[in-house]
Amino acid sequence: MKKKILFVVTSHDKKGDTGEDTGYYLGEVSHPWEVLHNAGYEIDFVSPKGGTPPVDGFDLKDPVNKEFWENKEYKNKIDHSLRPSEVNSNDYSTIFYAGGHGAMWDFADNTELSAIASKIYENGGIVAAVCHGPAGLVNIKLNNGKYLVDGKKINAFTNEEESEVKLTNVVPFLLEEKLKERGAKFEKSGLWQNHVVADHRVITGQNPQSAKSVGEAILQELNTKN
Repeated sequence: MKKKILFVVTSHDKKGDTGEDTGYYLGEVSHPWEVLHNAGYEIDFVSPKGGTPPVDGFDLKDPVNKEFWENKEYKNKIDHSLRPSEVNSNDYSTIFYAGGHGAMWDFADNTELSAIASKIYENGGIVAAVCHGPAGLVNIKLNNGKYLVDGKKINAFTNEEESEVKLTNVVPFLLEEKLKERGAKFEKSGLWQNHVVADHRVITGQNPQSAKSVGEAILQELNTKN
């Protein structure tokens, strides 16, 4: 029996006070989902508030997005996402934080999610994230009192990419800077380049272009462990 994988999606639907909508970025859920689902893994969804999370990057011309969105079982699962209090960490081999700008507002300070991730990791599991998803990693602490990302190679949405989308002064913090403050060895490629790094069961991807590769890196790590 393969242990399940837990996908974390944001409940936050506005980019600061810009009035612009946001949410989880659909391709950052669908592309890793496709890789892991096709490999036989069951996936559950959790969000800070539970229920139906807001979606961004809604593009059904992307065939993988369309496949996910039209999968009745998984569309129902994400639309009825679990609350953190409903999650049993022992059920999961992996926790994956999907991005979307909303994650910048409700991932970092969610102590329940951080505790779930810490437990999965301490149980020998994998912690993964893509784009703005690594906002969920910044406050995860391990039993030894250290930050999860301390001393590990990590990447995420970069300062340059945040500047390119003109949200540097809108997001509550710069993800690259915060991860460096926590001791991460931050790696990056140029704008919108696929970049994934794996270090001691922590797998991170830079941007939406990296989402499928993060899924593949998770699968590779799971296959190695199994």
